[in-house]
Amino acid sequence: MLNLELYLVTDEAACLGRDFYWVVEEAVKGGVTMVQLREKSLSTRAFIDRAKRLKDLLETYNVPLIINDRVDVALAVDADGVHIGQSDMPFQTAHRLLGEGKIIGLSAEKQSDLLEAEHWNLSYLAVSPLFATPTKTDTEQPWELEGLQWARQESRHPLVVIGGLHTGNAREAVLNGANGIAVVSAICSAPSPREAARELKKTIQNAILWPTLNTP
Repeated sequence: MLNLELYLVTDEAACLGRDFYWVVEEAVKGGVTMVQLREKSLSTRAFIDRAKRLKDLLETYNVPLIINDRVDVALAVDADGVHIGQSDMPFQTAHRLLGEGKIIGLSAEKQSDLLEAEHWNLSYLAVSPLFATPTKTDTEQPWELEGLQWARQESRHPLVVIGGLHTGNAREAVLNGANGIAVVSAICSAPSPREAARELKKTIQNAILWPTLNTP
């Protein structure tokens, strides 16, 4: 079963000069359950090389590798899946190319995106951005918690939230309908990626258990 609880989206610049693979491995040791490799500036060959190395690292911990946007790179390294945006390859085409058993996530930046996605058998839907974030500025208005509540009511898919998430608001995101939290700088830029992941994971799991613990 897909574990979306703590989803790391990579950003080498956010690693602040530290070794990229060290940051990811420390994050996984701290509790990251899935990793998305997002590279906007690498050549295809360099992207494939990085994806191969990262896949080898993650397999040791049984953590899935998701490739952002690039279905060709995902196929080249036999990644566990892809994450696509609204302007990327259509879901049906990505599904046909990747075949059964692969993870396909899709970003939903507005209500119409989410409603359209109800027609597709996605692995998860990323509500993006939940809050305003400097990491990604080419998006629609933030959903905020009220929008997340609406998304939870309207969508049959597991929901991952991304955008401005950290230990201070992860609990509220889960309590308002998120199945998982996706972060970039909250882990990549932390003094200790392992400790940052550990604290986030604890916050998420406590929020997941909260309704059960508080049921009379």
